[in-house]
Amino acid sequence: MRHIAAYLLLQIGGNASPSADDVKKVLSAVGIEADDDRLDTLISELEGKDINTLIAEGSAKLSSVPSGGAVAAAAPSAGGAAPAAAVEEEKKEEKKEEKEESDDDMGFGLFD
Repeated sequence: MRHIAAYLLLQIGGNASPSADDVKKVLSAVGIEADDDRLDTLISELEGKDINTLIAEGSAKLSSVPSGGAVAAAAPSAGGAAPAAAVEEEKKEEKKEEKEESDDDMGFGLFD
C-alpha cells in the first residue's frame, strides 16, 4: 500500500509517470524503506497505463461484489421470526441457570 500511495501522490503532484526512484524519494522523505521487488513489480504493472482508468475499472469490479449491506437489508424482511427466536433462547438460558443453582446446593446448607 505504501508504494501505491506514494505513486498516487506523485501523480497528483504532476508527475504523469513516476519512476521507482521517485517513489523511493517520497517514501524516504517520511522515513519508510521501500521494498525494491514490490516497487519494481508495481512500476512494471502500471507502466503505460492511465491510473484514472485503472481506478474506474477497479471500482466497477468492486461494485459487483456482494457486501454486508444486502444481508442487513434482508434481515428485517424476516420480521417476527427473529424476536421469537430470541425469546426462546432466553427461556432456555434461564432453565439452564436454574439447574446449575440446584446442582451447586448438593443437599448442604451454608449454616447446617
